[in-house]
Amino acid sequence: MLAWSLLSVVPDGGDRPRPAAWSGERMFTIPLLESYADVSDVVTDWEAVAPGLRSFDPADGVPLGTARVLAPLRSPRKLICAGANYAGHLKEMGIPRLPAGLEPYFFLLPPTTIAGPGDPVIIPVDPAARVDWEAELAVVIGVKGRDIPLDRALGHVAGYTIMNDISARGYHGRNNPLAPPFAYDWLASKGIDSFSPVGPGITPAWFVGDPQDVPIRLWRNGELEQDGNTGDMIFPVARLIAAASRIMTLEPGDVIATGTPAGVGVARGKSLADGDVLRVEVGGLGVLENPVLTAADRVRTA
Repeated sequence: MLAWSLLSVVPDGGDRPRPAAWSGERMFTIPLLESYADVSDVVTDWEAVAPGLRSFDPADGVPLGTARVLAPLRSPRKLICAGANYAGHLKEMGIPRLPAGLEPYFFLLPPTTIAGPGDPVIIPVDPAARVDWEAELAVVIGVKGRDIPLDRALGHVAGYTIMNDISARGYHGRNNPLAPPFAYDWLASKGIDSFSPVGPGITPAWFVGDPQDVPIRLWRNGELEQDGNTGDMIFPVARLIAAASRIMTLEPGDVIATGTPAGVGVARGKSLADGDVLRVEVGGLGVLENPVLTAADRVRTA
């Protein structure tokens, strides 16, 4: 059976999204999911639908014509991001050694940061924003859990997708902070609308195998900027899931972005500009491509 991924699409001539399968460069209907509005609904009901989807063959569906591909999860329950989770990325940021007893670090982003394949990333006109890219493997939770044991963590995964954690580096440090604990502002840096492109689809976990052996690559305007592998993670996917679940209940539809490998712009004095095009490939999860526009462009083209 060919591997496939779940897409949320709006077929040409249609006005509502629907779930679809992407396989072999073609889209197909999924008869089992005809009653579901989109992939978000499917993931919310993952424990019920997963057994049937395991035996689904794209040949069982009807080929779809052209369609607009949306973000697979347009408003996840929680968008949880793991910070500083690749050894190579830490080295390029001037942190050569890990402190003893290091634990995973998380922050939350609003769902309004989500953008879909082909959607523009809207960056501030302000050159001091120094907007950067971060290609990441993202985990989609399919089974609810709290205090999840490490050896059962991967069993809570519905599938995997691609995320580009866009970051305004210039907004990360606050001017005149009230006190040292308030010196950094992750929300101002990463929480801007459109700063979390996700997609193109969700590849079910049973097609991915080992999430710690997945290549991650990002191109800007055709130039390879990031070329890493999830094997360089400090905390593997299972550890991130277990650690996050000690803080909060993980629910179907939650997304955990697992960090980025070396090759970000800030380490080499680069930043995004109006007209750039970002392309991300993570293993066999597809291609996530987004143009970059300034806020001024958005106003002119609205």
